[in-house]
Amino acid sequence: MNNTTTLIIILLSIGCVQGLIYGGILMKSTKENKMANRLLATILFFLSYRLLIQILRLFGLGRYDTWYYFMLDFSWIHGPLLYFYLKAHLTPYFKFRKKDILHLVPFLIQIGFSIFVRLQNLYWDGTRESLSWLGYWGYVVWMNLSTIYFVASILIIIYTTKAQKLLKTESLKGAISSGSMNWLKRVIISFKVYFSIVLTILLVDFVFINKAQFTSYFYFTQFYYYPFFIGISGLTYWLGLEGYKRKDVKILKSQVSNEELRQLTQMANDLDLTMKQNKWFKNPELTLSTLASKMEVKPYLLTKCLNTVKRKKFADYINELRVDELKRLLQQSENSKYTLLSLAFEAGFNSKSSFNRAVKKHLGISPSELKTSF
Repeated sequence: MNNTTTLIIILLSIGCVQGLIYGGILMKSTKENKMANRLLATILFFLSYRLLIQILRLFGLGRYDTWYYFMLDFSWIHGPLLYFYLKAHLTPYFKFRKKDILHLVPFLIQIGFSIFVRLQNLYWDGTRESLSWLGYWGYVVWMNLSTIYFVASILIIIYTTKAQKLLKTESLKGAISSGSMNWLKRVIISFKVYFSIVLTILLVDFVFINKAQFTSYFYFTQFYYYPFFIGISGLTYWLGLEGYKRKDVKILKSQVSNEELRQLTQMANDLDLTMKQNKWFKNPELTLSTLASKMEVKPYLLTKCLNTVKRKKFADYINELRVDELKRLLQQSENSKYTLLSLAFEAGFNSKSSFNRAVKKHLGISPSELKTSF
């Protein structure tokens, strides 16, 4: 083992150990930001695990030995986790919903294909003919090219962009304290910039230095390979340290106590349930006072519930329900004989202009585009 290899091991170990230590501390956090801290801990664990794999390979472990079949790369989950980490900070009592599972599809694909590719070694006898077409080219694309890191970089850029938009929206609402917002911005921007640079290097390498990609049969080992992991180590070290320092910092501006927030959250759940059952939003004359009376709560509490938990104005909340109802009506074949506007009135809208604005605001498309989509 030469001096360069030793130095690389030390640099990777610093980030790996830092991530494991602070990940363990954050995972046990029971105070403020419990879910957010656990998501950050999960990110640190995945980053540290990947660094550990690379350290073991530098020691000669994981190259077609028993360890080879267990050292799977889980890098396609980093993007979604970063997004949910931010979302957990911005959503009181954040919980995963069923539709959130869709964000894990790339991660599951990565696991499945990694296992498939590694199993090809059980059939390979040194000749191309010993493998199926998919097995051979899957191995080439997965193990000899930078496919894993290429896709991982794209996913992180996509999800950090989504996170920036979410952060901007909450900032415009005035829901975030400025000091804590700077930390969140740094996290998102740091990952986005770093992996944008990585993606650019990967693209340049693929286009201009493609022939050199096959110099190593076990993973690509281009000029940027170890610098890339040293950068990951640096990000892990910084993320663990800064995340630990801010593990109890409140991100959202809140004018309510924890007990009141729980009551408002329960009210929001009751509101969603009663709207689903009674469909009061279909009344075009529905007002905040009328709805509060039906729910037997004070109007100011209903307003506080919508602002604090839903982070929506009354009109936006009701119109969003009306848009969803309209979409349901459009899916029913027996309604094809009715005009779009008549169905909009059936859903609760009281004018064409309010209907047009609501569709544009909540779906980002025009009413005519909505009609043609069903």
